[in-house]
Amino acid sequence: MTNLSGQRRLASQILKIGQNRVWIDPERMDDVEGAITREEVRKLIHEKVIVSLPEKGVSRSRAKTIRGKKRLGRRSGPGSVTGAGYAKVTQKDAWMIRIRSLRRKLRELKASRVITESTYTQYYRMAGSGRFQSIAEMERNLKANDQWRKR
Repeated sequence: MTNLSGQRRLASQILKIGQNRVWIDPERMDDVEGAITREEVRKLIHEKVIVSLPEKGVSRSRAKTIRGKKRLGRRSGPGSVTGAGYAKVTQKDAWMIRIRSLRRKLRELKASRVITESTYTQYYRMAGSGRFQSIAEMERNLKANDQWRKR
């Protein structure tokens, strides 16, 4: 095996590519070995004895497959969810979900005459101040404070 590092270096400078991308025709090794000037190397490049190989890239095939599956709603189970709980549901969203459900429950209780208007107002304000973490807690508080209307 002959040492063609000089010719490879010159070719890479002429072609403006890295040395690993320079391909030398194994059939014409003798011609390349004799070429020691830039002009001779240029001539060999013109004759396609020395060629630049294409750039290697990272295949997007797998990424496209995954993106297609995600569009169909796949790959979104609990094993794929990363981050803390508030990363998926922000504190504000959690609050909105909670306060809306509490207020909905209070409206239902008032409409079905389980609690009085004054109790409704009182507990509406308590809910708004962040007193209850859940509907169950609010109902426990209503029962503990004897706010259920007597039948």
